Amino acid sequence: MKSINSILIANRGEIASRIIRTCRKMGIKSIAVFSDADSEGLFVEQADLAIHIGENSPSASYLDQDKIIGAAKKHGADAIHPGYGFLSENADFAKRCEDEGIIFIGPNPAAIEAMGSKSNAKSIMRTHDVPVIPGFQGEDQSMDRLVKEAKGIGFPLLLKATAGGGGKGMRIVLKAAELENNIAASKREAKSAFGDDELIIEKYISKGRHIEFQIFGDKHGNAIHILERECTIQRRYQKVLEESPSPVLNEELRTTMGDAAVKAAKALNYDNAGTVEFIFDDTTNDFFFLEVNTRLQVEHPVTEEITGLDLVELQIEMAEGKPLLITQEQVSGNGYAIEARLYAEDPSNDFLPATGVVQLWDVPEVEGLRIETAIKSGSEISIHYDPMIAKIIIWDKSRSSAHRKMAYTLKHLKCLGLTTNQDFLLHLFEQPAIHNGDYDTHYIKNHFDVDSFKQNSEEQLELAAIACTLLDWNERNQRRTLLRSLPSGWRSNRYAPQKVAFYLGDEEIKIQYTAQGDNHFDIQIDDNKRSVYLNEANNPHLSFRLDGVLYQASITQQGNKYFVHHPKTGNITLHKKERFPSKANTKIEGGYESPMPSQIIKVLVKAGQEIKADDPLMIISSMKMENTIAAEKDGTVAEVYAEEGQNVKAGFLLLKIE
Repeated sequence: MKSINSILIANRGEIASRIIRTCRKMGIKSIAVFSDADSEGLFVEQADLAIHIGENSPSASYLDQDKIIGAAKKHGADAIHPGYGFLSENADFAKRCEDEGIIFIGPNPAAIEAMGSKSNAKSIMRTHDVPVIPGFQGEDQSMDRLVKEAKGIGFPLLLKATAGGGGKGMRIVLKAAELENNIAASKREAKSAFGDDELIIEKYISKGRHIEFQIFGDKHGNAIHILERECTIQRRYQKVLEESPSPVLNEELRTTMGDAAVKAAKALNYDNAGTVEFIFDDTTNDFFFLEVNTRLQVEHPVTEEITGLDLVELQIEMAEGKPLLITQEQVSGNGYAIEARLYAEDPSNDFLPATGVVQLWDVPEVEGLRIETAIKSGSEISIHYDPMIAKIIIWDKSRSSAHRKMAYTLKHLKCLGLTTNQDFLLHLFEQPAIHNGDYDTHYIKNHFDVDSFKQNSEEQLELAAIACTLLDWNERNQRRTLLRSLPSGWRSNRYAPQKVAFYLGDEEIKIQYTAQGDNHFDIQIDDNKRSVYLNEANNPHLSFRLDGVLYQASITQQGNKYFVHHPKTGNITLHKKERFPSKANTKIEGGYESPMPSQIIKVLVKAGQEIKADDPLMIISSMKMENTIAAEKDGTVAEVYAEEGQNVKAGFLLLKIE
């Protein structure tokens, strides 16, 4: 056994902060590494030592093994913790750490390598009596062979990158006519994300649940599972909610699946943290092996909350060579825990990633609430990395009480300055199916109604618009230098009120108001007349009385864009109408703009080419996800303004169709 006194964290963001916290608890020196984009990151501030290792691109920083190893050796790190993502499941990196005399905090390289290919993983599990879903895996990756095997398996089926994770390179194919295009797209995405385009094909379970078991092994042949997490609520194969215990497992099923997970661990001589993932058929109660994630999972706090264990601490102890001090019989869960992932993305626009600055970050005080994040007010969410802002974890004695606390937290959490999925998460917790545990992996796709989600009540819009009007008036009033003795908005025509207008999308909200002194306003929106008293305007907090009711709102501003939060309104973004239209905001007829900051992956058309509605025009990538720009109607490509490999801003004109 070798004692670990210093750990270099080969990762960033919230997982780096999480590891630093356990290092402090154990009296271990934490060493962070950071890219240009992360130079002011919270995890950089928290570490005992922080080292700049390169530019924003992961390949030039967090994936550069030479820089990581070099920093560890130069600064005397005993061990490297890879977190999740980046180098965490790279067998070559784990082996290199071993060769350099640095402890890799994760499983042995042989286990990582064995599970690095989903194809190989299925073969190993099959020989150790772990149930495996029917499908094809093989070295022959020709289009003809893949098409033949797919047709033999039958539809619907699932294409998966063997080296993949996080939904990249994964596609559901419903019919033969869609097969070849999806195979090509899966291979391209897998090659881009993992450097390997090998695919496996699996029979697709249409009503499935995603249930995974936390496993732990030591270097002395011991292996246990630490209960399950259900991660069925997903979008684009990315988990949104994770919970434990699962609402569908009884003790018999839990024992059976847990035993299968331990079999998987022992088949690999597993000696650290890992997760065995299963697909559970809700109609038959059958379950099948999906994969082993040979690392700590994003959702590990759920397990920590119900067991009281520190899984990062256990990882470090296993890496030191200590034996597991907890037996399978001693593993037990207490209460219920759920995690919701807060993302910078737009649910009303197909969950496309968003970027921007978190102008205000404020967390409510709720018993049982745990927040895992590495952002603060002023942090930037950039194009270069994953769009997850924070993990919101609630523990309580029962599922219903935890859900109630999660809804309360989501109503009062303030994350302003960019578009997030916060209101969408709250929307989920308002659905009976979520409370009842009645869902499968397609719940969001099949039940999320964008049009209904986007609707705000008249009362919510009025409340947000009044708050913006008060902020706008207060800022102008504070800047006044001339004739301050006159009332704000004074006119020679005493009957003319001040006017302001805001947009929510295409909807215009017109406001007329008259200041009746320093803090009293008569406000009219359409035919509704309201009496408002401004109590306090202390950026970004606004306090006012509306028809006798006190409201405490939070507002941040970026140019003419106002981000408003109140528990009653949720998050509403309003655009103040400009007095004179901006030429820059004029849309080009037939123009297709980038919906977000992106990299151009592939240009599929050229000038002069005739296209039909729904034809793919361009493939772009942002925050690790590919998106296809498709034609809205028939036409001819007039100009193409972007080229492959180019990085573009949101709103960049990509091409024009006549």
